[in-house]
Amino acid sequence: MANWHDVLNEIGRHQQEHAIASAQTIDIVRRKYLKELSELTNRNTIAYYSGFLTKPNVEGIDINDDDTNAFMSCINGMDRSKGLDLILHTPGGAIAATESLTNYLRQMFGRDIRAIVPQIAMSAGTMLSLTCKSIVLGKQSSLGPIDPQIGGIPADVVVTEFQRAYKEIKEDPIKAHVWAPILSRYMPSFLTQCEYAVEWSKKFVQEALETNMLADLDDKSTKAAVIVSALSSAEVNKAHNKHIHIDRLRDLGVSVERLEDDPSFQEALLTVHHCFIHTMASTTALKIVENNVGRAAVRHLAQPSVPKSISFGFGGPS
Repeated sequence: MANWHDVLNEIGRHQQEHAIASAQTIDIVRRKYLKELSELTNRNTIAYYSGFLTKPNVEGIDINDDDTNAFMSCINGMDRSKGLDLILHTPGGAIAATESLTNYLRQMFGRDIRAIVPQIAMSAGTMLSLTCKSIVLGKQSSLGPIDPQIGGIPADVVVTEFQRAYKEIKEDPIKAHVWAPILSRYMPSFLTQCEYAVEWSKKFVQEALETNMLADLDDKSTKAAVIVSALSSAEVNKAHNKHIHIDRLRDLGVSVERLEDDPSFQEALLTVHHCFIHTMASTTALKIVENNVGRAAVRHLAQPSVPKSISFGFGGPS
């Protein structure tokens, strides 16, 4: 298996042998391995990579509506009868954008979409994974809770807090004085917004599971509800950044393929993953959506010294 260091050495050797720029070399090596992965599976392959690990807290690393343009470019001309392998590496993002992207991918490939998570897909990235027919995970891979966040505040926690306050004040009215400064922090309608957000996220994932991953099961609604309840509960997960691994997901009823069951596929996939991680670490790329024939949409820092200055273009991250 080509590990992180092997890929770095190959990039270095290629650069010396061909006397070309480092970023261009990274593009060439990455696209070579992404093409080889697609040839191995005989499936269309699109990698969706965010630079959230190397460029945290920068605008543009999340799932947003710009991504649909990138996917439209990458899907154009594909033989859609081959289905789609969607490689995901993302911290999550907007539920509206995720729902819209899911709708588009379903129209293009029907149910034949497989999510592959070499390392991590959190929040809305987990939602996107759950809309697929199955999810490929390795020992190092993880998904995350799907409880929505509003302005960085967990909506499910807000709802639970209000319910607790109501219960305690009803039982002992003097506790209203204790709760007053806490509840006064929230703006009017905030509780309702949180309730709607929780309801929306649960309904979206429930319906997605019932119409794809669990569609062939007689008790699909019940099984989907178990998955949604466990992954959306802040009380169960304790924190939005909790990493949920393969055994827990299988116990919940998520359709998970174990990456290690196919050594050839594991080697090809992790080599691709290391290539993308090197790209994110060594270039100004914030996000890459790239297919197996080398067509890529890259969102990158326009000026490295000004993190919020970003641009969007097609081609390599150089």
